[in-house]
Amino acid sequence: MTQKIELLAPGGDVNAIKAAIIAGADAVYCGLDNFNARNRASNINFEELVGVIRLAHHYECQIFLTLNIVILEREFKSLARLLSRLQNTALDGVIVQDMGLLYVLKTFFPRLDIHASTQMTTHNIGQIPFLKKLGVSRVNLSRELNLREISAMAATGHEHDVLCEVFVHGSLCVAFSGLCYSTSASAGNSGNRGRCSQACREEYETTSSGNNFPLNIKDNSAFFDLPALIEAGVYSFKVEGRIKSASYVHTVTDSFRKQIDGYLQTGELTQSAERLYKVFNRDFSNAFLRGDLNQSMFSENPRDNSKKFALASSDAISVVQIQTVEENFDQEKSQLAASVSEKIEHISIDKPELHLAFSGQAGSPLQLSVSVTEQAKFESAVLAKKLSDKMFSLASSEVLVENQKTPLNQMQINKRFKNLDNAEFNLLDIDTHGLEANLGISHRSLSALKNELISVLHNGQEYLPEVILPPLENHKKPAPKDALMRANLSILICDEADADLVNEANTSVYFKLPDAYKRGCTKYIDFLTSNPRLIPWFPAVLIGKDYDVAVNILSRVMPPLIVTNNTGIAQLAYSLGIKWIAGPFLNTTNSYSLLAMQESFDCSGAFISNEINRMQIKHIARPANFSMHYSVYHPILLMVSRQCFFQQSVGCEKPRIDNGCMLSCDKSTSITNVKGQSFAIDKQKAGYPSIYNQDQFVNTDIIDDLADMFDDFMIDLTNIGMGSKERPNKQKLIQAFNEILMRKELEHDSLNVRAKEQLNRLVKESTSEQYYNGL
Repeated sequence: MTQKIELLAPGGDVNAIKAAIIAGADAVYCGLDNFNARNRASNINFEELVGVIRLAHHYECQIFLTLNIVILEREFKSLARLLSRLQNTALDGVIVQDMGLLYVLKTFFPRLDIHASTQMTTHNIGQIPFLKKLGVSRVNLSRELNLREISAMAATGHEHDVLCEVFVHGSLCVAFSGLCYSTSASAGNSGNRGRCSQACREEYETTSSGNNFPLNIKDNSAFFDLPALIEAGVYSFKVEGRIKSASYVHTVTDSFRKQIDGYLQTGELTQSAERLYKVFNRDFSNAFLRGDLNQSMFSENPRDNSKKFALASSDAISVVQIQTVEENFDQEKSQLAASVSEKIEHISIDKPELHLAFSGQAGSPLQLSVSVTEQAKFESAVLAKKLSDKMFSLASSEVLVENQKTPLNQMQINKRFKNLDNAEFNLLDIDTHGLEANLGISHRSLSALKNELISVLHNGQEYLPEVILPPLENHKKPAPKDALMRANLSILICDEADADLVNEANTSVYFKLPDAYKRGCTKYIDFLTSNPRLIPWFPAVLIGKDYDVAVNILSRVMPPLIVTNNTGIAQLAYSLGIKWIAGPFLNTTNSYSLLAMQESFDCSGAFISNEINRMQIKHIARPANFSMHYSVYHPILLMVSRQCFFQQSVGCEKPRIDNGCMLSCDKSTSITNVKGQSFAIDKQKAGYPSIYNQDQFVNTDIIDDLADMFDDFMIDLTNIGMGSKERPNKQKLIQAFNEILMRKELEHDSLNVRAKEQLNRLVKESTSEQYYNGL
């Protein structure tokens, strides 16, 4: 079997990266101290990044850098400086979540290869061409997909020349990545900024079904599913674990390397999973991959299961026997760590030493002799050799001429070449003894010589100057439809009976479409065709047949405008010439995201993320002919999952979640953690299981602060996530928000004040913390 399969390993620090490389990884992904989704990892600095790239390439291994968080407006200046440095390294790719960063990379940094992070929640075939158009060369697929769905995604990727990655080992999130806001809502610790506080691993008060860790699921492992993934067309097998130790990374990488190679050579799986159980694990499941979402995915132990496995695999019964097994296990684990440390301790990523010698005489070119002495060493036990030195000579394009006034001397040359003592090289000396006195050469020729030197040192790659992002023009919003209003009001509904809630032409009415459908469902085609005023609102997750039905709805109804939280539907709307607004779950936090969607897909507007605060919102620049939206009243979604939350909370007679559950289950309950914080579990018919904050999000302050920025403020009247709470009167809510939106100078603000008081009576449990905490 000759199919190319990439093993992509994690590296949270230099030692873990070295361990992954010598264990046989084809590529390693790692992060710098900022702009990455693993703040808890040790991470590396820029100089170390350059060193591990050099080391990895000697082992024919690639290095990918994670920049996989949403980016705030103020960060693009420093981010552009970083990208300018990265494009002059030999970095093999960057892993990205933010659409604005995709835009900046494609527009200003085309040398950098772009990979879409799992945080982009890529799960349907429409998203592949969307990401391709934004410059992406590979995508990491959502971990919730089964083999059939992965196969369809990989086939679409092949059509569009986009490679597909799948996580094959490591921690699993119970929520869809990119759609988990569990700690962002209360403390600003957003998973979309690499600060996930792992609410899913927390202990909760004992639930009705007898569980204390109702959200904790086992680790993912596809160790025995590699043949099926290869058959499905997956290119890269990715291991999770950037906060794991070097010994963990080495053990898992080496195990998968042997399993992959054995299968490719023999057509058989040749390895057992025993070694995987000897390092950190929460026990393993491949239920997502098999499409069998059953209760066995959950575990009451969110911590390391390896010692428990060792005991279960032994015949120990007595206290002494158990103690002996535990002591042997601890000793074996220590020996493993020591063994890996010994293998990597002699591997250096020290910078090469650079020696420059200048010489020349009148009428001849300036000669530059270069010596590069490598300091990095290979794993001595494997290759037992040091990298060879490199020597070469260069000459200026112009000849040296007599110059008594400003001769070329040691000081001038030092000034021009001293910045070669940088993250990549240790410039030890600049020798000018061979250069005759009182000679000169033009600055242009000397700069050209330096640039040629840099190019040779980078294997012929042209040195690119720093990119300064051009200023963005902030266009004013058009006047509201009603001159008495500061902005327009819109409402979101999901009940067909609410279609006539608002008769005013100035109010937009969005109709929330379901997450799931019966195959071939046409119900909503007829409904939307009969109610042309309703603006279809597409959800964030649409997998397989549900995406197919949504495609059919859009293609058959052909509405003039939609809102979509799914980029696959955005791609289709663009291809059909339908105007679309980016929904709030596309996590839009900066101006460049707006430009990405408008310029590439003719997007006509966007909801700004509710995760960011007033100052983070304020500096976002509106493109021309683009509308800005913000939700001021809605349930606070904490997480959405493909797995059932009820089995571990109140219990369920079904052992596994299936399509029938998706379509017909309509339940709600709550769970309370040991800190006393309660959360609402809600499952709507044809919706994914979700968890919500007990408080509703209500933000009227933004209307006073930033009404000039937004065309439209939305209120969510779906009642989703409210559980058993009393539902506020929808007509009164609409009236209160309309009055709050009226210009404050009218009636001396008294109407506005009364409306806010009425709103407080209608919505008794509310918060706007996100608007003040931000990211």
